[in-house]
Amino acid sequence: MTNSLWRKDEKKPLWRVFEGLTDYEPCFSAMRRLNDLIRDNKASEQIWLLEHPALYTAGLSAKPHDLLDHHRFPVYETDRGGQYTYHGPGQRVVYLMLDLKERKRDIRALVEALEWVIIDTLKEFGIRGHIRPGRVGVWIDGQQHNSHLTEDKIAALGIKVRSWVTFHGLSLNIAPDIEHFSGIVPCGQTEFGITSLKDLGLNCDFISVDRAFKRAFETRFGPVSETETHSRFEP
Repeated sequence: MTNSLWRKDEKKPLWRVFEGLTDYEPCFSAMRRLNDLIRDNKASEQIWLLEHPALYTAGLSAKPHDLLDHHRFPVYETDRGGQYTYHGPGQRVVYLMLDLKERKRDIRALVEALEWVIIDTLKEFGIRGHIRPGRVGVWIDGQQHNSHLTEDKIAALGIKVRSWVTFHGLSLNIAPDIEHFSGIVPCGQTEFGITSLKDLGLNCDFISVDRAFKRAFETRFGPVSETETHSRFEP
């Protein structure tokens, strides 16, 4: 049975991987331009996989007091949902420009499907991810503490939908410097930690994670184009 978030036609979104570190501002501007083009039927859907230099971004719900260190890394205000988050080397960032008019006009279904894409990706590496009610993202059971298990976040989501076309996306921690998250209250959560595939004992490269992510994405969203690999960001 065809997944409800598959396209209604047979068009495939472009799947593009950018090597090296991509500056945030040109990427953000390019996302917004592409969002407009897709809305006007002048461009195809695209998925961008990239890596940013160390920086913080503030979503529409960000609280000023959750920025704990104003001078550590550049801070960018964005129009995505959510609060403060960190991006940096060792973290796979995935930006999704999808036309929900050609899929399903259901933002909740979109977010849940993306969370399951992450969970299915982690499963290929023997990691069990969880969705938690009232929290966006994917979580990993941590250590036993005072008779209960702690939980750590391994992936964050922050989506913007404009005219039923998405942009922004998600981030998955492969091997970032976890200490870099200490300059913010990540996603406004103080009672949970942050983890990565590396912290969970896995030595994964971007290529293997990207392949697993692509397989998981196609299960939930349908076929995509062959991978385009670029040596630098070229919108």
